Amino acid sequence: MRRAWPIILANATLPLLGFVDTAVLGHGGSVLDLGAIALGTLVFNFLYFSLNFLRMSTTGFVAQAAGAGDEPEVRAVLGRSLLVAAALGLLVLAAKAAIPAVALALLHGSPAVEAVASRYIEARSWGAPATFATLTLRGTLIALGYSRELLALELSLNGVNLVLTLTLAGALRWGAVGVGIGSAIAEWFGLALACVLVYLRLRQRRTDSEAFVPWPRILRVERLTQLLRANVDIWLRTVLLLVGFAVFTDQGARFGDTVLAANHVLLQFLGFSAFFLDGFANVAESLVGTAIGAGQRALFDRAVRLSSELACASACVLAAIWWGLGGFVVALLTEFAPVRETATRYLPFAALYTLLSVAAFQLDGIFIGATRTRAMRTAALLSTGAFGVAVWLLASRAGNDGLWVAFILFVVARAVALGLHYPALRRSVGDVA
Repeated sequence: MRRAWPIILANATLPLLGFVDTAVLGHGGSVLDLGAIALGTLVFNFLYFSLNFLRMSTTGFVAQAAGAGDEPEVRAVLGRSLLVAAALGLLVLAAKAAIPAVALALLHGSPAVEAVASRYIEARSWGAPATFATLTLRGTLIALGYSRELLALELSLNGVNLVLTLTLAGALRWGAVGVGIGSAIAEWFGLALACVLVYLRLRQRRTDSEAFVPWPRILRVERLTQLLRANVDIWLRTVLLLVGFAVFTDQGARFGDTVLAANHVLLQFLGFSAFFLDGFANVAESLVGTAIGAGQRALFDRAVRLSSELACASACVLAAIWWGLGGFVVALLTEFAPVRETATRYLPFAALYTLLSVAAFQLDGIFIGATRTRAMRTAALLSTGAFGVAVWLLASRAGNDGLWVAFILFVVARAVALGLHYPALRRSVGDVA
């Protein structure tokens, strides 16, 4: 719990920025700025979420190296991940002029809104290299159990971002472009702070005689190849999950604007729940990776049991809140009576999803810590396929009820697919110690 609560709070700070951006532009900007932020944020959410493999793979490999007591390899893993992050960041900068055209071609805004969104995307793209590098540093902090440093990083980064938004978009009236510039500057500030935090902790842990930056280790071809394969697996898994959520939204739109809006409101419930469940999954990544690196099955079992107990308890509490008090929360989120009535009707589905999703979250954390990324990719592929079939069979016959049942089956199928690989994973973890 000491490891999890700072991660949960760090996760919870992220929506605050979106709220501030919207509020500042809603009062001091224009309708064009608000529309541009909506489109631009969607582009960056997809980009950064799909590249979160930089954080995940770093966490798994660093935790395993730490568990094995190999501190030079801890630093080498971070070095390799930073090289990959730098390459991706330079690629984004090289393509930053083309990114708005390609992204906005897939979305639908007015020419005026798209023009502002294009400038916002280009401005914010300057922060992409810093964002990618910071993902690897976040992964290192999680892997080594320094979750309070992670919280300090997130609070500082988001605090600077908030001040810049109020200054550039609010006081100076630069609109959406000011928000993009502020986000880019804040990301570089965050990278500098993350580098300091991680450097201090790694120097404190260092007991070996190898160079602090062990280039021969970093450039080992087989280890670089291993990292790249893991990254590709996690990327494919993430894209498949994004496809599933996109299909859920698209299918909901087919049932009318009210259903679309109600489903969007309920997705906020699921997103809030994810702050908690992901916090325990992150702790599982660190503890499982450490146990595997140490080759101790007893430590592995203990890590799985303790993190899962806390995650399951949290899921039960959250599901009970959504079921019993969800109507009150829905009323806070929307004033439109038809949307409120529809969302309230589907609250039991959202509560059930929250309760059953904990298995997928926990198994994700376990398999990330074990760097069994191929199993994660396979599970995502199977569950997305099962979701597609379920939508085809149920949504056309039972409308939005069928769509929610298919959505719940989606997360359950992912847990089942990963669970089938779990016994073999456990058997591979050394001897009982």
